[in-house]
Amino acid sequence: MLGIVPDVGPEFFSLVVVPAFIFLARICDVTIGTMRIIFVSRGMKMVAPILGFFEVFIWIIAVGQIFQNLTNPLNYFAYAAGFATGNYVGMIVEEKLAMGLALIRIITQRDATNLINYLRAAGYGVTVLDAQGKQGPGKVIFSVVKRKNIKNVEDAIHEFNPKAFYSIEDVRRAAEGTFPIITPGPTPFPFKRVVRKGK
Repeated sequence: MLGIVPDVGPEFFSLVVVPAFIFLARICDVTIGTMRIIFVSRGMKMVAPILGFFEVFIWIIAVGQIFQNLTNPLNYFAYAAGFATGNYVGMIVEEKLAMGLALIRIITQRDATNLINYLRAAGYGVTVLDAQGKQGPGKVIFSVVKRKNIKNVEDAIHEFNPKAFYSIEDVRRAAEGTFPIITPGPTPFPFKRVVRKGK
């Protein structure tokens, strides 16, 4: 009949509910821990301690459940599986948030005028140096961009200089910078160029 809650015995609780709780708790605390480390590396002094509090609080609860049920091997498996899954989830969440800045270094073996013009027209700050490589003269292009814009720059590299070598590095802090603001429009460069302090 509807509305009748099935009787959950102690065996079901011990073998299913507790391991599932430990698994989910570990996902939460490891995900928060991954984000905390990222915030620390970004120098966010206010957010990191708050995340650290919740990370340890959830961890203590999960460990407490294990010590209360030491004879159940499923709890150990759930603890380890939750830790592994939490690392993966944490990285996915960090990628979705895409906070902070990144330095893109591009080394081209041929003319990079089209790529440079595109990046500048799109509103990115670009610094260009002449270089001499094994196969002859080239260009070294530097640009500090918001991490959420990395994919746009990579697409431009593949479009204009598909054989160019490029590397991407995290930037902890930037004093000044030129970053685009995406605005709707039919033009091929739907950006507005602005100069603002890096965040």
